[in-house]
Amino acid sequence: MQLQYSKDELLSEHDYAEPHVINGRRLHGGFDSNGDYIPPRSKLRPQAIANWTRQLQKHGGDLLDADSSLLTGVRFPNTDQQKFLIQHHLGQTFWNSLTITGKIEARGKMLAEVPFPNLQDFIVEDISDMAIGHLNQGLLIAHGIDEGGEPDKGIGGHDQMWFIARDLVFGENAYEDAQPPAGISREDAGQRTMPEISQAAEQYLSFLMNLLLIEFRAELGFASAQQVMRAEGLFSNRQKQAQEAAEIIERIRTDERIHVESLRLYLGEMRRLHFKSERSPVLGAQFIDRFWGSLVHWATVQSPKLNAERSYEAMTSLVRSAEDGDSLLAQFNDLNPAVAALVQH
Repeated sequence: MQLQYSKDELLSEHDYAEPHVINGRRLHGGFDSNGDYIPPRSKLRPQAIANWTRQLQKHGGDLLDADSSLLTGVRFPNTDQQKFLIQHHLGQTFWNSLTITGKIEARGKMLAEVPFPNLQDFIVEDISDMAIGHLNQGLLIAHGIDEGGEPDKGIGGHDQMWFIARDLVFGENAYEDAQPPAGISREDAGQRTMPEISQAAEQYLSFLMNLLLIEFRAELGFASAQQVMRAEGLFSNRQKQAQEAAEIIERIRTDERIHVESLRLYLGEMRRLHFKSERSPVLGAQFIDRFWGSLVHWATVQSPKLNAERSYEAMTSLVRSAEDGDSLLAQFNDLNPAVAALVQH
């Protein structure tokens, strides 16, 4: 079972029968002879992840036990509210969400551009046969290019795929550009939360866990966007284009499954390893589980409330601006009573 891979192997591509091209724009990945989509850089990467996973399980470990169902907090606007807004010619909110998602995806390119430390410097055991021993040998680069594409080669990644999906649904330049909102920091931002290990190691692990949480949150948003795009009669004049947009999002979700499984693997490997400290080595599970628990609590309890409060006023102002706005607002709130109660108290 192969456990060590070169950078070229982890970035290797299939020989596609057809390239991934939409409206003349080259995107990553491609199609096999049956017309089925194949993710980019997946010739060996999925097999490598499977091999490292089997090795981890053979030694009594497993992937981090987590999936997107952890994020049980309220969402605003929810899927029904997005549909309602589009039905009443207030589609700018959905346009904005697709635009912002694409711009956030573009930020992921930094994984391929920013130098990351070698995890071996922080860990006692040899990690050369593990996934985490290959983070700087192609895994993070692949993840980053998946998100932000390869502009120098004229190949778009997830960022461009979102913009294309948006334009299929609405047409180009249907609304003004939108920018991602400022992030909301946790109350303990900047404070040490894993004092057992070095600050550099803590920052790296915190980054990976936050990245996994972002992937889970994105998964919920992607599913919601597809439901809106596939809603019968919602885009009556562009129904065919909306269906194609939903299929583009499905290809993104296919790519993202590799990211989620990889991140769960990295954290699963580190849970059973010992990290260097000023005293005796510390088992990763001791602080990883604690930090992950606090991160999930923030994402399910505190963050949704803050996000809803931040966007509710602007959203309701938009609804009120429509004809018979007060009546529409009452209907809009009825579609998400949990958020309406949350922001009004």
